[in-house]
Amino acid sequence: MRLSLALCLSISILISACFRKAPEGMVSIPAGEFLMGTDQIDESLLAEEHGIVKPWLVDEGPARKVYLPRYFIDRNEVTNAEYAEFIQESNRPAPPYWENGVYAKGDDSFPVVMVKWDEAQDYCRAKGGRLPSEAEWEKAARGIEGRQYPWEGEFDVNKANVGGKTGNLQPVGTYPEGQSPFGVYDMVGNAWEWTADWYSPYPGNAYQSTKYGEQLKVIRGNSWSSIGHFPPEIHHEVLKFHSTTTFRLFAPPQATISDVGFRCIQPA
Repeated sequence: MRLSLALCLSISILISACFRKAPEGMVSIPAGEFLMGTDQIDESLLAEEHGIVKPWLVDEGPARKVYLPRYFIDRNEVTNAEYAEFIQESNRPAPPYWENGVYAKGDDSFPVVMVKWDEAQDYCRAKGGRLPSEAEWEKAARGIEGRQYPWEGEFDVNKANVGGKTGNLQPVGTYPEGQSPFGVYDMVGNAWEWTADWYSPYPGNAYQSTKYGEQLKVIRGNSWSSIGHFPPEIHHEVLKFHSTTTFRLFAPPQATISDVGFRCIQPA
């Protein structure tokens, strides 16, 4: 039986899509299911006891399998140099920490921060993509087997720029031992990252929050910034919980925050 021209073209397009190489600077995330969220419970109640912004783990479950089609994600967080090209081409305002519209000398490869959510989305669209959904971000960070951290094993403060230990941002890719199973860098540490999603409950989650709804965007991945003054044992626990691949934080989309950056995805 001879195939119609239209069917042949459709098959050709499908094959091309399946074998399309990742664009420069991006990593391919294969189609398929992955484990999203967690069923863990914080039995210690340390977060509530020490006045953390919200109890740990309460909005991160229940764990569930999520299917995603293939997509590409930036290997690194968007840098000052990359964002500078964008604002020159688009005539957009520079981030407020740049002096006279120029970032500090030597900071080319540092993540750009203090970019509003819609500015980050516009950058991604100009590059042919968009901001990642929470699911897309989490799969790229933890792989398909549901890692608690991008690296295999327990929390290791030496594998990410977290907790104020360096006192500032670092060039992207500084922590190769902390890369995700897909080879994506700084999914934990350096800068929090905007996602496309509003802060809302997962299906089947019973936690109640006045912050849910279309008012705050989810940010993921923790940052270099200090987490506050805690006893050493509490400090470690805070860092550990805030550095998981399932931890969710939030920010107003119009905010410019000194430790929030972003990366982009492209559909494959």
